[in-house]
Amino acid sequence: MQLTELKSYLYGKLAATEELPFGPEYLVYKVCNKMFALIAWQETPLRINLKADPAQVDLQRAMFASIRPGYHMNKRHWNTVTLDGELTDAQLQGLIDDSYRLVVAKLTKKEREALVSHPQAHHK
Repeated sequence: MQLTELKSYLYGKLAATEELPFGPEYLVYKVCNKMFALIAWQETPLRINLKADPAQVDLQRAMFASIRPGYHMNKRHWNTVTLDGELTDAQLQGLIDDSYRLVVAKLTKKEREALVSHPQAHHK
């Protein structure tokens, strides 16, 4: 997956925002001000940090050489995925979906209710 498609997929998540809180080298994607993805967009190949279920991180890392412990992140909860072609677009999208769902699950009830009433929710 190329940067344009990756950004489009991430930004297509309900109420997703794109920010640069760590400088221009990292694109950060958030939902309700909580990060669910970080792209090292100037790297070749691209790298993306994604939240992961701690019960699955060891298996994911064992199955794919391109999935490593989260770079500069809590390694129990984050993976760094190198987009070197090992993962299919569908597999990468699944990891992104999991990351987004894990973050949304930790939102407050009020924040989740705001997502349901978000204008973008009615266009999906």
